[in-house]
Amino acid sequence: MPFKKYSRGFTPLDTRKANLTGFTLVELLVVIAIIAVLATLTIFAFFGTRAKVRDAKRLNDLNQIGRFLSFSCLTPETGPGEYDLNELIDVYKSKYPQYTNIIPTNIRDPKIGTDKVSNYKYIVSADNKCVLYANLENDKEEITLPGLSEPTPGGGKGIFTSPTNGWNGSNKYFQVSN
Repeated sequence: MPFKKYSRGFTPLDTRKANLTGFTLVELLVVIAIIAVLATLTIFAFFGTRAKVRDAKRLNDLNQIGRFLSFSCLTPETGPGEYDLNELIDVYKSKYPQYTNIIPTNIRDPKIGTDKVSNYKYIVSADNKCVLYANLENDKEEITLPGLSEPTPGGGKGIFTSPTNGWNGSNKYFQVSN
C-alpha cells in the first residue's frame, strides 16, 4: 500500500474541488414559509384563548360583586335605573363601610373598561330587584338562561342571548341577579 504523502506547512484551499455546503435560496424560502404558517396558526389560537380568559375575568368579577346583591339591592339617590358599576362602588362603600376592604377597587371590563367606566352595568328596578351584567366576547358560551333576551332584575344568574351585539362584539351576556 502506498503511503500518503503529507505536506508540511500551509496548503492553499482549492475552491474548485471543495464541497461547498449550505442552503439554497429555495430551501431557505420553504423554511421561512413554514415558520410563517406556524406563527399564524399560533396567533389565531391565542386570540380565542385571550377572549376566553377575559370572559373568565368578567364572570369572576360579577360573581364577586354579585354576592353583595344577595343582601339587598342598592338604589342610588337618583332612583331606579341603569348605572355603570363604577358609579355605585363609592356609594356602596359609604352605605356599607364594613365591606369596604372586601370590595375590589379595580373592577372593570378587561377589554374596554377604564377607571371611570367599567362597562359592567347595573340595573335596579322600583320593586328593589337588581341585576349586574356584562357583555361576553365568546359567542360559543353555553346559554343557561334561555328565557331571557335582555338583562332582567330578578332573572337569576347565568348567560343569555340578546338579539343585538353588545360593546364586546358578542350577543352573549352574563348576569347576576337577586
